Amino acid sequence: MENGAVYSPTTEEDPGPARGARSRLAAYFNLGRLKLPQRVLKVLQLLLSLLAFICEEVVSQCTLCGALYFFELVSSSAFLLSLLILIVYCTPVYDKMDAGKIKSSDFYITGVTGLVFLLASILFATMHDHTSAEIAAIVFGFLASFMFLADGGFMFHEKRQTSQLRKPETATRAEALTEPLNA
Repeated sequence: MENGAVYSPTTEEDPGPARGARSRLAAYFNLGRLKLPQRVLKVLQLLLSLLAFICEEVVSQCTLCGALYFFELVSSSAFLLSLLILIVYCTPVYDKMDAGKIKSSDFYITGVTGLVFLLASILFATMHDHTSAEIAAIVFGFLASFMFLADGGFMFHEKRQTSQLRKPETATRAEALTEPLNA
C-alpha cells in the first residue's frame, strides 16, 4: 500500500499564508477578547481623545495657557494609553501576558485617565477664550472622559459580579464548631 492512499482522505493540504479565513495582518488582530459594550467604549475613548487633542492643537492663541497645556498633555496621553490598551487586547501580546494583570492594569489606567481627563476638561472649560476650536476640544474632552469613566464603571461592575460568583456560601453554625467531634 502506498502512502498516498493511506493519508489522502484524512489529511489536508497546507493552506499557506495567503489562504484561509484570516490572512496576513488580519490574522494578528482579535477583537473577540472584549465584550461588545467594552469594545465600543474602547473605540470611542480612542476617537474622542484624538478629536479632543486635534481640536486643542488647532487653537492658535490663548490668554491663560496653563489649562490649555494641561489639557493637551492629558488628551494626548489618554489617546496613547487607550491605543496601547486596545493594541494589547487585540494582538497576540494578550496571550503572552497574564490576563488578570492586563485587566487589572486596564481598570486602573482607565479609571485614573477618566478622572484626570475630567479634571483637565473642567479646568480648560473655566479658562478658555471662547473660540470654536476650544469649545469643540472641551466638548470632546468631556465626552472622552465620560467614556473612560463609563468603561471603568463597566469593568468595576464586571469585577464585582465575578467576585460574587466565586464567593462560596458558608453558612455554618457556630454551635457545631464548639461540639466535640466524638460526641
